[in-house]
Formats: sequence, C-alpha cells, structure tokens
Amino acid sequence: MTTLAKPQALLQLIRFDKPIGSLLLLWPTYWALWIAAGGLPEIDLLVIFTLGTFLMRSAGCIVNDLADRNFDGAVKRTCERPLVTGAVSVAEARLLMLGLCLAAFGLVLLTNPFTIALSFAAVALTATYPFMKRYTHWPQVVLGAAFSWGIPMAFAAQQNALPSGLWWLFAANLLWTVVFDTEYAMVDRDDDLKVGIKSTAVLFGTADRLIIGLLQLLCLACWVMAGLTFGLGIWYGAALAVVAGLFLYHQWLIRERERMACFRAFLHNNWVGFAVFLGIVLHYASAA
Repeated sequence: MTTLAKPQALLQLIRFDKPIGSLLLLWPTYWALWIAAGGLPEIDLLVIFTLGTFLMRSAGCIVNDLADRNFDGAVKRTCERPLVTGAVSVAEARLLMLGLCLAAFGLVLLTNPFTIALSFAAVALTATYPFMKRYTHWPQVVLGAAFSWGIPMAFAAQQNALPSGLWWLFAANLLWTVVFDTEYAMVDRDDDLKVGIKSTAVLFGTADRLIIGLLQLLCLACWVMAGLTFGLGIWYGAALAVVAGLFLYHQWLIRERERMACFRAFLHNNWVGFAVFLGIVLHYASAA
C-alpha cells in the first residue's frame, strides 16, 4: 500500500467522495435553524451545525461499516469498502470514529446546556441504526429519527426551547427519510435477501411503490402542517408544489425497480431538501 493509499481509504470510509448523505442530513437542520431564528440564524450556530453535521455523518458511516463489515463483501454496492478490502483496519476505523465524535461534541459544547443534553440522543441513534437491520425490517425509521434529530437540536440552540410545531417538521423529515432510504435499499434488495439483511424494501416487496407513494403524501401533509404552524407563506407553498412534482418524478424513476434508476431516485432527493429550504429562506427574505 502506497503512502497515499491510506488517506484515500480513510476518506472513502467517511464517504468524503459521496456528500449526498451529509446534504440529506444538513437540509432539515437548516430548515429548523431558519425557522427558529425567523430568518438568517446566528452565524456561529450556522457554522457549528454545518461542521457538526459533516462530522457526525462521517462517524455514522464508520459505525455502519464496522457493523456491516462481515456482510458488505456479499453486496455488489459495498464489496469494495475499505474495511472489506482491508485498506483500513478495524482499530484505525474505531480511532477515527472516536476522533470525529469528540470533535462534534466539542462543537456542541459551544452551544447551551439544553442542546448538549439533546446531543446524547443523537449519538445513541447514530450508534443504534446500523444494528437495527438485523432485528427489524424498519431500520429506516431509526435512521429517520437520527436524520431528524438536528431539528430539535437546532431549535434548542437558537431558542433554548422546543416549540410544539417543530414535531411536524420532525415527522415530515422522518417520513421523507424512510422514503429515500427505501429507494436506496431497493438497490440492494436482491443481495440483502441472500445475506439476511432486513429493510423496508424487503418488507414492502412488490407493494414498494405504492407504500412509498403513501409515505410521500404523508410527508407533504406534515410539511403543510409545519408551514401552517409557523406561518410560512406562498413561497413555502410553492416549494411544496415543487416537492410534489419531484416525488412524481421519483415514482417514475423506480417504476421498473431497476437498480441504477432507484439509486438515481435516492440521489435526486437532495433537490427535495433544497426545495423546502429555499421555500423557507424566500419566505423570511420576502417578509423582511
């Protein structure tokens, strides 16, 4: 192994070359920060949550790969991961994970005690999710909770309170996470069935498109309720109309359940998160 190979392998381990996970985790955090602040949030909080999101997503990827290292070799999409090929050792992965978690916690310490207390739940969800696929067909729900936990943390950091309306936003994001991670799991469904990994894609079977569609409708309903609760106006409504169109496009992509098309649908969800964020930003910008 060359000197350059180890850094490259470590970057691959944290999915540095695949920022989609960080973006899908970042958008709901930004939604919450903007709503909690009634516009542009405090710059220090924006930096803290942006860096913290990247660090925790990176740590989560390592936890996932450590948990799945004995299964990933049998899955086409994951058989070249560093822990499978031996490019990174288990000890090295654990050390990097610890460093990332400590760095993220250091950032949280710059907020307030309420946010610090909530951060322990974020760590628990991050550590729990990778193991859920062994025991339940609903690991995507745990992932949804993990991907949504930045919402109450953002409100706690900005307002030192948790207004009841944030739970509509939390529910919308949890359901949306189940949607896009089910599309992601459809890519691996055949391999997961062989090795005994559980997922919503496996559970839903041939009803996958129908159930995804119903979950998309529930997402939209929760986003509407969040908008009504926080008084978000026409720009936010227009954003949700765009999201509805994007959901229809994703349904078209997964219509044949072809691997790469399902993967494209998963990746395209980045635009869903961005559309909601843009609607929120434009609402507050137009009201200023």
